[in-house]
This record gives sequence, C-alpha cells and structure tokens, in this order.
Amino acid sequence: MPDDDPRPPTPPAPQPGPQGRFADDLIGLDPDDPEARAFAEHLDRVQRVRPGFTVEGYIGGVGDFADAANRLGGHRRLTAGILVALIMLGVIIAVWDTLVFILTTLFA
Repeated sequence: MPDDDPRPPTPPAPQPGPQGRFADDLIGLDPDDPEARAFAEHLDRVQRVRPGFTVEGYIGGVGDFADAANRLGGHRRLTAGILVALIMLGVIIAVWDTLVFILTTLFA
C-alpha cells in the first residue's frame, strides 16, 4: 500500500558535534577552548581573500592592521602606534603642501 501522506519527508536531525572550522580543519580540538578558538580565528584571517587594488581592499587591510595592533602588547603596540602617527604626519604634510601650492598658484 503506497504512502498517502502528501507532506515531504522531514530532513534528518543535525548531528551533534563541532561545526565549521572545527569540523573541517581542526578535527579533534575542543571548540570551547579559548586557545583553539583563537587559532581558528587566526586561520580565518590568514585565509581571507579580498580584492587587492580596490578601496575596499585597502580599507580591509587597514582594519586588519588595527585589529592586529590591538591584540599586541608592550613595545609592539607602541611601535604600531608610532607607525600610524608617522603615516598621519606624512598625510598632514602632503595636504599642507598641496594647499600651499594651490593658494600660491591662484593668488601669486
């Protein structure tokens, strides 16, 4: 006798266990371990692919640099802060020189 139930069969229940990276790459590691989670986040950052020569790619790179600088401590964090300050100083000097050039060209 054929089955007269018009409903489709229910999908199987999800299997308990690790999901995502812990099921694929980090088999056997505890997903609740903070060090294992930090390593999984590191692998996600390393394998992230973004466009190289677009504004979004550059902004994403700056965001990665800022995240890495925030995770660092001690003299490395200070070095990252000094690097950012030097970059900002260079941008300010370039903008100032551009404004001076434009104003002297227009009014001289």
